[in-house]
Order: sequence, then C-alpha cells, then structure tokens
Amino acid sequence: MNILTNLTRMWLTRSTKPFIFKSEYDQQLPFETCSNLGLYVHIPFCKSICNFCPYCKVLYSKEISDTYIDHLIQEIHLVGNQCSDKKKVTSLYFGGGTPALVANRISEIINALNEHFIITDGIGLELHPDNVTVEVLSVLKNAGITKISIGIQSFQNKYQRILGRKIIDMNSIKRALHAVPFETVSMDFIFALPKQTFDDLKFDIDTAFSLGANHIAIYPLIDFTFTDSNVKAMPKKEKRELLDSITTYCLNKGYSRSSIWTFSSEPEAKYSSMTRENFLGFGCSATTLLYDQFKINTFDVAAYCKRIDQQMLPSSLTLRFTQRQRMIYWLFWTIYSTKLNSRDFEQFFGVPLQKMYGFEFWIAKKLGFLTENNGIYTMTLKGAFYYHYYENFYTLSYINKMWSIMRKEAFPDLIQL
Repeated sequence: MNILTNLTRMWLTRSTKPFIFKSEYDQQLPFETCSNLGLYVHIPFCKSICNFCPYCKVLYSKEISDTYIDHLIQEIHLVGNQCSDKKKVTSLYFGGGTPALVANRISEIINALNEHFIITDGIGLELHPDNVTVEVLSVLKNAGITKISIGIQSFQNKYQRILGRKIIDMNSIKRALHAVPFETVSMDFIFALPKQTFDDLKFDIDTAFSLGANHIAIYPLIDFTFTDSNVKAMPKKEKRELLDSITTYCLNKGYSRSSIWTFSSEPEAKYSSMTRENFLGFGCSATTLLYDQFKINTFDVAAYCKRIDQQMLPSSLTLRFTQRQRMIYWLFWTIYSTKLNSRDFEQFFGVPLQKMYGFEFWIAKKLGFLTENNGIYTMTLKGAFYYHYYENFYTLSYINKMWSIMRKEAFPDLIQL
C-alpha cells in the first residue's frame, strides 16, 4: 500500500522528497490574496462515539464545549484581524463531531466570522439524525445556516446495527424538514457495507429524496486502523459493481453529479467542504490550505485552548509545498468534482496543464479514466472507481498515519508521508 502511494507521489512530484509535516507554523497567514477562499469550523463534540468514525471528536459536555467555543471565537479574531479589510470568501462549513449540539452558539461563531469575512455562497452544517427537530433547525436557520447535511449512513436497521447506530425516525425527520426548509438538504450514506446490494442503496437514496433531501452523498467505508469498527471492507469487484450501478441509477433519474460521491435532484443544491482552492480552518483538527502551505490544528481540546490563551495559533503541523506537490494536491481535489478545466489550472499556477502533466492525462484518456473536450476533462465511471480505489490507498497510507499520531500527541515534532 505504501509502495503504491510513494511511487505515485515520486512520479507526479518528480522528486523522491516525501511530504514533510513539521511542528512549525506562521503566526501571520498569507490568505489575503488567496482566490476562492473558503472557511471551515470544526466542532468536535458528540453525544456518543460511532465506532466507524475517524474524525476528531470527544464526548459532549456543556462546560467543555462552552470553553472550547469561547476559544474558537478568539482563534477566528486572531486570524481575521490579520486582514486589513473584510475578505470575500466563497463558503463556510461547520463539521464535527456534531455541530448541532451547540446550536445555541452557532450564531456567535457566525457573527465573529462576519466581522472579518463576507460569505458569498452560503453556510453549511452537519447534523446527526437526532438533531433534525423543528426546534434545532429553527435555531440554525435563524443563525444564518442555509445548507444542512444529515449523517444518515443507512435507513435500514440491519446496517444501523452494524454501525452501532440506533433506528432512525423517518417520519419525524420528514416533518421537521417540511416545517423548516433549507436551500440544500443533504443526506450522507455509507456504501460498501457487508453484503450491501444495489437494492439496499437504491432504497436509501429514494427514501432520502422522499423525506425532503435535494442532495445525497454516498461515501465508501474506509477501514481506519485506529477506529473500533470491526466492519470488513467489501471486495474490489463487488464494490465497483455497486458504485457503477448506483451511479448509473442516479444519472438515469436525472440527478446532477457534483462529485465522485454526490448527486442532487436540483441543480442549485450543493454541499461540499473539500473542493475548494484555498481555505482557512478553525478549531481542533481543522486544516488550512493556502497557496504555499497546508497546516493542521492540534486534535487536543485542552492543548488547543492553552495555545489560544497565549494568543498563538493552535497549529500542530505544517507542510511547505513544493510547486509540484501543490499541483498534485490541486489536481487530486479538483478532479474529485468529476470535471477539470485545464484553464483553471493555468490560471492558478501560471503554467499550462499540458506542459506539466500532459503525458499523465494522455495516459488517463487511453485507459478510459477520462474524456476530454476543448480542455475540459470529465471522469468516466471507470475513472471514478479507480479514483476511489486510489483514494483508499492514499487515506490509509497518509491520513490514517497522520491522524493516528495526532490523536496521541498534541504537537508531534515531525511526520513524513
């Protein structure tokens, strides 16, 4: 697994140099000149810990969460005050954890961000199914939330049991979504669960749209080594057949495909915190991507708050990109949307895509992964599966290793990937 990702990295970066994350950071972040900048806020609190979830989370406590949010707002001002004028940004997403557990304080966080940024494309927030009530949704909508993403995983009891989740009250969710409408209502599902079939996923997707969703995300199960999940991954052949069949079903239904895993019944319904050129991250484990660097905040809530008390940014590790490394990162997450315009690459990097990676894209077309029309590359079904297949290697080789260490050490000295 590491051999595959290392060889790919060396070929595409034209260097044997690994990705080197060091325990350093810039107190002044050069984001003022960044184009298409997004914002992300991490709320790590959960009422219970799902055994399959790899993200940074801790059990909810009102006292700890209030302290955390006080410090989160301070971090926002530490960063925001570095810009002389309000910076226009594309979007804001709240992830977790379960952000809706602190619904009563979301407006404070948004108000702090509004002091420094102009958000142009809406505000999204993730919810647990238990949070989908008229009361909670009303508070969130009044705070300025325009998009919500509900972590359903599956509507079927057999998979809820496998994932350690309780039965979902579908009628209650439908009533709440009807009473408090949002611009985008997304529902997340996991695919490639044991013995999962096309009919299983079709049922979940049809149910989502019937309950009031206008957007769905179907994420693959990835077996992180540090989670407590004992769910075994589906074999490659079955997984590809399942992904291809459910993708074809959604496209035949007329749903728009906005990324590898997402489909919408309305063209304007969008929800993605990943496909952005640059972004600032606030809170524990939040990442920041700028033109020349990628940084990740500490996973430790107490260490996070201590850094903020010292008026220092809570960055744990920073990667200083070489130009080729930055190009690969840009390409990897841009093609996640299933389309890539070569002119966007040239605009961002000041050099033609054909000059830098013309051979690789020619190979991808020959292998049937991509089609191309006037400089716009579109991913095929085959390409989408192999993107997923490689992303699985990338996740287990890189992200799994990094998060395993950062869950144990607040500020590790060095990580090489």
